Amino acid sequence: MNLNNKLIPTALAAALLLTGCSLIPTYERPAAPVPTTYPGDPAQPAGPAASAMPWQDFFTDPRLAGLIQTALANNRDLRVSVLNIEQARAQFQIQRADLFPALGLSGNGSRSSPNPYQAIDSSQGSVTSQYSVNLGITAWEIDFFGRIRALKDQALAQYLATDETRKAAQISLIAAVANGWLTVLADDELLEITRQTLSTREESVRLTKLRFDNGVSSELDFQAANSLAETARAAYAQQLRTRQQDENALALLLGAPVPASAFAGAKGLGGIRPIPDVPAGLPSDLLAERPDIRAAEQQLIGANVNIGAARANFFPRVSLTTSIGTASSEFSNLFDRGTKAWSFAPTVTLPLFDAGRNIAGLDSAKAGREIAVAQYEKSIQTAFREVADALAGRATFGEQARAQRAQADAEAVRFKLSDLRYRNGVASALDLLDAQRSLFTAQQSAVTTQLQLLQNQVTLYKTLGGGWASRDAAAAGTATSGASGASGGAAPAATTGAAETPPAVVIRRKG
Repeated sequence: MNLNNKLIPTALAAALLLTGCSLIPTYERPAAPVPTTYPGDPAQPAGPAASAMPWQDFFTDPRLAGLIQTALANNRDLRVSVLNIEQARAQFQIQRADLFPALGLSGNGSRSSPNPYQAIDSSQGSVTSQYSVNLGITAWEIDFFGRIRALKDQALAQYLATDETRKAAQISLIAAVANGWLTVLADDELLEITRQTLSTREESVRLTKLRFDNGVSSELDFQAANSLAETARAAYAQQLRTRQQDENALALLLGAPVPASAFAGAKGLGGIRPIPDVPAGLPSDLLAERPDIRAAEQQLIGANVNIGAARANFFPRVSLTTSIGTASSEFSNLFDRGTKAWSFAPTVTLPLFDAGRNIAGLDSAKAGREIAVAQYEKSIQTAFREVADALAGRATFGEQARAQRAQADAEAVRFKLSDLRYRNGVASALDLLDAQRSLFTAQQSAVTTQLQLLQNQVTLYKTLGGGWASRDAAAAGTATSGASGASGGAAPAATTGAAETPPAVVIRRKG
């Protein structure tokens, strides 16, 4: 018995030493399937990279900054993203636990008799009793070929991908809030333009009606002016509806009602603080700056690890069940001297025939890796296209906005001259109505183009990976570094096990 007691820990130690084999293919990052520079090789403005710029430094208007803070605290989609991280972290810990033996304590008791009538009449036969208490390991799979470690690594990659997805969700949310706020400001400006246009056209109707009643103009002129006024009235109603719907969309992003202070003192798009330009860098920078690309790469790493788990299924599985405790036929003697009992039961399972299950599993894992490669490359190409489109907008929207404003100014002068000529009987009513239509269209186009210019700046910041960094996180990092330095030396390197353990996710809610 003493010999067996020595064999058990020896076997456990040997099993632990042998669990070092890995069948996971070596991971190599695929080459980025995009050009090395953006189309046109645009000039780069000076300044920090978008991904390193805190969103508070990019969106400097305090009204917009307040809305973004509200959205980060209350948006339900972002909250789901945070909870997905917590769920992925728990799944990783579950998978990691399979690497270690599960120790359990069990107690059993039984009484039996070969004669079924003994329960009624105790003289009909004897009763056999058996009681035991055991502490041991139940069916622990010793990971000789790295199957469990591969599954653990896949769960870790899934966790990291989920974390990057959450960052991408925050970036998208911040950009959506900014674009929504700009849209409502543009709606207010368009609403004011429509209101002024309606007032001008109503005045034209009054003047044309007066001229018609005095026989100076025809009914055709009067009806044309009346039609144009009704068109402006319909546009005003439509603009009111659009403005309310855009505010409702913004409220959904915020996860809370839009405060009145969000538009306090607003003077349209011209009254906001300037949005800075950011350098685009090189397409290769997107691999490190875009969370969605990093998430796709983690998915690829997980798919690569799955091949190792599928390969391990072809090899034997060794599991160990062992226990030590006491056993007795009398409950009162269960812990007496001489009742010790132990068991050591290793099990080896070698797959011989499974109708091609393991081969199909390996083929599926390899196909999954190729799918992940294609998805990773597609994410890079999508990011390249988004940045290139935003850079094309930056190169052209400025000139387009300037030209639209100049056209609106020219149409305003034209309308004043046409109105003066009409009142003096020099020009016809059709000339005046045409000038009104052209002015209204030019003013709307100028506001719309200005909105597109500002939204393109937001989109460029987003597509370059901006929006994840914040002043609070930067301050926390600085404070941590200062604390480490104050403790007298650099912090020691993390162990492998500690590095593999994802941090807990904290969800902060208001109210």
